[in-house]
Amino acid sequence: MQRLIINADDFGLTPGVNRAIAECCERGVVSSATLMATGTAMPEASKLAATLPKLSVGCHVVLVDGSPLLPAAEVLSLAFADAGSAFAPTLGGFVQRALTGRFSTAEIEAEAAAQFKKLQDSGVAISHFDTHKHTHVFPAILRPLLRAARTFGIRAVRNPFVPARALAFEDLRKRPALWKRYWQTRALRRFLPAFHELLAEHGMISPDGCVGVMETGLLDADLFAAMIQAVAEALPEGTWEMVCHPGYDDAELAAVRTRLWASRQAELEVLTSADARSLLEKSGIELISYRDLCQRA
Repeated sequence: MQRLIINADDFGLTPGVNRAIAECCERGVVSSATLMATGTAMPEASKLAATLPKLSVGCHVVLVDGSPLLPAAEVLSLAFADAGSAFAPTLGGFVQRALTGRFSTAEIEAEAAAQFKKLQDSGVAISHFDTHKHTHVFPAILRPLLRAARTFGIRAVRNPFVPARALAFEDLRKRPALWKRYWQTRALRRFLPAFHELLAEHGMISPDGCVGVMETGLLDADLFAAMIQAVAEALPEGTWEMVCHPGYDDAELAAVRTRLWASRQAELEVLTSADARSLLEKSGIELISYRDLCQRA
């Protein structure tokens, strides 16, 4: 039987995102979420998580498009001059440094540890972690994150790599906007062997891969159905993760630097629909959480 974790990213970003994730858990198909320790609505999210026993909560480690928890002087390699004491504002600048070894692994580990500690101190039992904009796809970033995770007793991490058959060719053909992302995610698969080696080295577990990365900002009922069909019929038997970003498109979200505004509310509607639940049931896919993944390992 295929197993699927549906994980909502950006928990703690805004109150509207928090509310949407709670609704997707209570009356929808979201089983897990990753909380941003650096998010302005993080205190509310940690309290809300305590009222959602079905929701498995992880840490959404932020190393780009945000600001560190540690003083800037302690994470100098992560701070960008044109962003003041903040992280790189875009993924492009981050990638250049990651590929040329210009980040301090000690600083990455220390910042991740600070983010893990903040969540645990707020009462969150961290079941897993992933990273904002999937920065842990790069081995140089993943290695220190895994060290920090082990220190805090975290056993699972997102496998950010998109399988080649995550969508049928016909679905890609209908949506030209997906083609660029398809080739980007395919190019990143060269880091997959190193990902598996590092997980084995650190005794960590992960799902078998990730869907929803290409579809971020574009998810609608048709794409959701296409992804469920791919998991049920095209992908090898195992445990897969679907990434999503539900939220309310409100004034607080409008003040956040993000490309995902109206799309978050569209995802909320899809993920809380009766059709989504029905599709999962008819497909025979078992919906599990990261907590379940860890318990079964």
